[in-house]
Amino acid sequence: MNDCLFFGRNKYPILIKNEPESITKPIQFKFENENENENENEKQIKQISSGYYSTIFLFKNGKAIEYSNENPEKIQIENIQKVNVGYQNEAILTIEGNVFAKGYVINPKNPKEFINISSLIEDTNDRIIQDVVFSVESIYLLTSNHIVYGIGSNEYCQLGLDSRKLRKTEKPILMMKNVSKIFSGNSSNHIFLLNSNQELFVCGYNYDGQLGLGKSIKEERIQKLTKIQNIPKGKIIDIQSGYVHSIMMIEDENENENENENENENENENENENENENENENENENENENENENENENENENENENENENENENENENENENENPKRKLYSCGNYEYNGLGKTENTYEFTEIKSSLFENDNIIDFSVGNRHTLILTSKSKLIVFGDNEYGQLGTGNTNNHFIPIQIELPKLRFNENISNYHICCKNERSFLYYSPSSFSNLEEDLIKLFRRKEFCNISFKTKNGEIIEAHKLILKYRLNQNENQIEKLKKIISKKSIKESNQIFEMIYSNRIINPILYLEIKEIINSDEKIEETMKRIYLNENENEKDFIIERKENQYKFPKLILIMRSELYRGMFLSVTNDTSNKVTDYSELSNKSFQIFEYWIYSNQIKEGIEITQEIINEIEIGIDYFQLNQTNPNLFDLLINKFNNQN
Repeated sequence: MNDCLFFGRNKYPILIKNEPESITKPIQFKFENENENENENEKQIKQISSGYYSTIFLFKNGKAIEYSNENPEKIQIENIQKVNVGYQNEAILTIEGNVFAKGYVINPKNPKEFINISSLIEDTNDRIIQDVVFSVESIYLLTSNHIVYGIGSNEYCQLGLDSRKLRKTEKPILMMKNVSKIFSGNSSNHIFLLNSNQELFVCGYNYDGQLGLGKSIKEERIQKLTKIQNIPKGKIIDIQSGYVHSIMMIEDENENENENENENENENENENENENENENENENENENENENENENENENENENENENENENENENENENENENPKRKLYSCGNYEYNGLGKTENTYEFTEIKSSLFENDNIIDFSVGNRHTLILTSKSKLIVFGDNEYGQLGTGNTNNHFIPIQIELPKLRFNENISNYHICCKNERSFLYYSPSSFSNLEEDLIKLFRRKEFCNISFKTKNGEIIEAHKLILKYRLNQNENQIEKLKKIISKKSIKESNQIFEMIYSNRIINPILYLEIKEIINSDEKIEETMKRIYLNENENEKDFIIERKENQYKFPKLILIMRSELYRGMFLSVTNDTSNKVTDYSELSNKSFQIFEYWIYSNQIKEGIEITQEIINEIEIGIDYFQLNQTNPNLFDLLINKFNNQN
């Protein structure tokens, strides 16, 4: 069942009939001809995107409806993963990684016709698209190879190049490599690019300081691609831009730890001060008042116990409140259009402060042309900015420079506010229910696997049957690794046609995050060879390609196959097989193991034995005990610690 609230501009197009052009309070949005007998995925909203002249609703079944005329129309593209509506442009990203776009930027001769712009990229390995965003006059594509391409106008350097050399392009040009996320605003002419090291780059129009570079309009009106030097500390979650401003959301995990540490330190200091005061008072009291002293001590003890209980209760409450990392918003640009949440211009990202955020956390936010909506974990909807069409939901059309809270009607699923999302673009605002679910994505990918017209790579089973698959999608699912595809061929060559089909459905549906590692583990477990013998054989294997993960420590590097680390360590199993799917091939080890201890640890991981020729000391035993906890080692019988103790005793 849907729960979607709408308020703001109700014209161009009319979204709700028989309602005024300006809807100043949130009202329930109901789709025309909504059928109560439809499947939940048929009507469950996944995403809303709104431009100046159109709004698209994407549903969990991968289908979408567009409101741009008097009556809504179904978009004739299936397997849709994401929609993005710009000022006069639209883009559809499919599960296959194709982007279909229409509008004056893409196809000025026929702006109402969707064309596949993925196919315009010359390098075929980059044609699977991971994300797509708009500025007013440009479109940006992020590929699964972490490369960003730009199409459209470069008048304000919004494609990252000198505008004197390139004014416009109808073909995708490579802007930057090693990009993990792209951020832009449908009503702006700039883009932010975030790389894997959390370094932020920006280019485009900077007349109002909206790039966050610390430069005013007198210093730099437009900006080629450059790195922002001063950004707030923490993990960048999202950046959204309005007409003349930008807002960034930062997640700071350390802040909660520091707050709790400071609170504990203050409490301990206060307790120590109270104890010292009580001791001094007791020493100075007369011996004749011992009975009173005892009574007072008992009373004090009871009071202290009660105080400690209250402190513990408060600590537990604070822990619950700070369970999730603290999120903060930072803005830059021109305040005169009401979008900053402040009352002065700022040319660098500075925090939006309000008492409304105290003891609360931000779940979602959205930035329109000149207004912003923020949803918090305590079900508060906080708004500020321009309110010409009632898009702040206050019941009037008064503008608000600084954040205020509005009253919401009762939500259908209020018990789980984290499943609600916000969309506020141009002068429209939506608050809608969209719980996370991957079931429809799995189903669509399996359907895609069965459509043979997409297939362009063959695999042979143990009985000689041929299975065809889509190479680009396999590469996307296998982290762009050709070596993984070769491993998959070897695995399929040992399987029946039925087992092979099940493996491909698993890969396409993404049920297992790292499928090749998963299959290799199953091969080892199901083989007649002992696991220890298998791992020792892998250790002695001189093929460096198998050792696909590096642990860096001090001046040394140690190479391991991810397969072995997964089988031995809960830490690395979570890293490689969890939903977050860490695709990095290198990590810095912060454990307290010396290099000698780490060599013992390395050999034991493969062989379940202690390496010969190393003298075991008490210091090594202490380090290994710490290392076992740090790496969350899966111990066998006998375990590493017991073996070390036995060898240490035999030495002595």
